[in-house]
Amino acid sequence: MALKAVHVSDVPNLDHVPDNASLSLYSTRLSKGVEMNRAATFKMPKFMVIGHRGNGMNVLQSTDGRMREIKENSIMSFNSAAKHPIDFIEFDVQVTKDDCPVIFHDNFILSEDNGTIFEKRVTELCLSEFLCFGPQKEGRAGKSLLRKTKEGKILEWNVEKDDSLCTLQDAFQQVESSLGFNIELKFDDHIVYQQDYLIRVLQAILQVVFDHGKDRPVIFSSFQPDAALLVRKLQSTFPVYFLTNGGNEIFYDVRRNSLEEAIKVCLEGGLQGIVSEVKGVFRNPGAVNKIKDAKLSLLTFGKLNNVSEAVYMQHLMGIDGVIVDLVQEITEAVSDLIKPSKMGEAESLAEGDGEMEVKSKPQFSQMELSFLLKLIPELIQL
Repeated sequence: MALKAVHVSDVPNLDHVPDNASLSLYSTRLSKGVEMNRAATFKMPKFMVIGHRGNGMNVLQSTDGRMREIKENSIMSFNSAAKHPIDFIEFDVQVTKDDCPVIFHDNFILSEDNGTIFEKRVTELCLSEFLCFGPQKEGRAGKSLLRKTKEGKILEWNVEKDDSLCTLQDAFQQVESSLGFNIELKFDDHIVYQQDYLIRVLQAILQVVFDHGKDRPVIFSSFQPDAALLVRKLQSTFPVYFLTNGGNEIFYDVRRNSLEEAIKVCLEGGLQGIVSEVKGVFRNPGAVNKIKDAKLSLLTFGKLNNVSEAVYMQHLMGIDGVIVDLVQEITEAVSDLIKPSKMGEAESLAEGDGEMEVKSKPQFSQMELSFLLKLIPELIQL
């Protein structure tokens, strides 16, 4: 499907976005999370742990039972994550053909009927069709739900604790109200989208956010650079992050191919931060200072974020937060490694208000930290 790329220079305003949806409103909504002023810069109050697809993504072929514990991107998973000391959960939002934002990661839904496996693109389903897959809210069985791995293997989507598919509105209405939402605007990497289509999708999502968001902290993010730029242009209430693999994969759109390109996208479009695959940061640690010099926030995602030592190293590097699958384990590790400083306690990592202190871990000198930053790219086999 070859579609025309979007241009953001001439985008109409959204009728439903309130006239008073200003940046100043945002700081009053985010008592626990990031703060944004009229200059669109950030103040992160602490190192943040964000639950990936709620309490963690599902890896159906994994031997680790924790990766199959709770259905990802479900109300059950979101509220399970909320039991731990996190500020945000991250989840994927797509829009059905009848303009309803739903929460689902994969581009296609797979199912089996009378021995035949079929797949349907999520965005080509209407809401009622989407919701009929998997367990139903009434307790009855829905259509079977399968999943295709990156290697092409098709598996039954079996988890220990299953739950129904849900909409973005469901999440706003049924998830612990103090928990922030990192809403990933999900698009297919293999499609170049028309401007009108992107506007329609973003319009539907923003409508739900403004109608049901109340005081909940919200962050938008997207791997699709034009969608990220558009959602920033269409509203100024919520911060927008550009998602990138940080050079781990090469795409036709050069804006997606490095942290340096991500910085350019953010500065040119007035975005507030970058979410990078963690290996992209470890392979290019010098980019962290460039991002900070540009007054951008930096979060990371990836498997290494389920390793407490890798998370601790990122804190030392000045990264603002991590998106993780093992929510309980990493929040416990962060609580143990890093805590707000108190008068009379051990030496802290930074000076000033809100300084962070290391508990039962060695302090690194600048020379030692510099050595580690040079060593890490070799350790992860550049």
